[in-house]
Amino acid sequence: MSLEDHAEELASDLGVDKEEVTRDLENLVNYSVPMDEAKQSLRRKYGDGGSGGDGTPSSKAISEVSTDDSNVTVTAVVLTSGRRSIQYNGEQHVIREGELADETGKISYTAWDGFSGDLQPGQTVRLGNAGVREWDGQPELNLGDSTDPEVVDETLDIDYEVGARAALQDLAPGDRGITVEVQVLECEQKVIDGRDGETTILSGVLGDESGRLPFTDWEPHDEIEEGASVRLEETFVREFRGAPSVNVSEFSTVTALDRTVEVAEDAPRLSIREAVESGGLFDVELAGNVIEVRDGSGLIERCPECGRVIQNGQCRSHGAVEGEDDLRTKAILDDGTDTVTAVLDDELTARVYGGDLDDAREHARDAMDKEVVAERISDRIVGREYVVRGSLSVDEYGANLTASTFTEADDDPAARAQTLLKEADA
Repeated sequence: MSLEDHAEELASDLGVDKEEVTRDLENLVNYSVPMDEAKQSLRRKYGDGGSGGDGTPSSKAISEVSTDDSNVTVTAVVLTSGRRSIQYNGEQHVIREGELADETGKISYTAWDGFSGDLQPGQTVRLGNAGVREWDGQPELNLGDSTDPEVVDETLDIDYEVGARAALQDLAPGDRGITVEVQVLECEQKVIDGRDGETTILSGVLGDESGRLPFTDWEPHDEIEEGASVRLEETFVREFRGAPSVNVSEFSTVTALDRTVEVAEDAPRLSIREAVESGGLFDVELAGNVIEVRDGSGLIERCPECGRVIQNGQCRSHGAVEGEDDLRTKAILDDGTDTVTAVLDDELTARVYGGDLDDAREHARDAMDKEVVAERISDRIVGREYVVRGSLSVDEYGANLTASTFTEADDDPAARAQTLLKEADA
């Protein structure tokens, strides 16, 4: 069933204009709302399955807005406002996103094509007939051509900071219209397959006094280069491997700063349980005992096309290939609260093995067994305590820490155990 058919069915059932229903349905589907959920949302909006009454939207405090509402009227302060470009049916559309707040709480919003307001941070606005949809389990205001915006001369006592300035450690996936002042720690140019063919982007790592996060610049700005300190305005935040990632777009403003943004040297030290429960962290430090070296460690082979580890000359993506030798270690780290798999690259593996790739090849040839490389690594690190810094991802395959440093611990294990016990009892 096509979108037009769904819209015609809805318009007939609800007794409303098909063109308006089609437009609303396109907006929701374009924003990745499942068709069934989108149709139910419109049924609530137009009075079938909604809150009843004559369809006139009631005025509500933000804390009172729920996913059961179809449309409401709210008076709130604009906290943030950012633009994003989306594509639908071969056409580009610009939407505006951000957050609003009143004395009772805050709520996100999306302003679609046709919305006549120009929401600016700090304004107090009354939004009449604002649609409500569910996004990530929470209500969100949808502002369109049926929404009546009005800037009002009213001061609201809100508990939220107006504006989008934020430290990296405070960012979360879904943040929009954000401003950060950062130093570009790593930056490389990449060519990817975009929606319009090959596209050049920038990616790397940003840092400030609070921490570090990855970034992508979808419209490469000359000011973004390794070592530069910049202000990035009107950015948005996505999730990348379980951690926030800063996204710079064609709407972002990039300004070179005449000072150097200081960057935190240390990563936050957490227990493994705390880190795993976070769902993913870009830069974290964990300490624990190596209790096992997993299969797939030592002298391995990678696909020359995609870099994946291959088994018996077979790549999951490219079939039969002639593999390229590499070194890797997958060490299970245990601190008494939980476990995580620390993944060491070729350089870190060479250090714990005590030789480079050529040494490993020679070792394996002499023994006529590749497994001797992993066995030596296991003999050297199992039972010892290490401090590991890196990027943590948590998914259906478990918790994996891609290590940037792997250092034998020099603190007192007994003292640290006592600390962990106190934390567990708290």
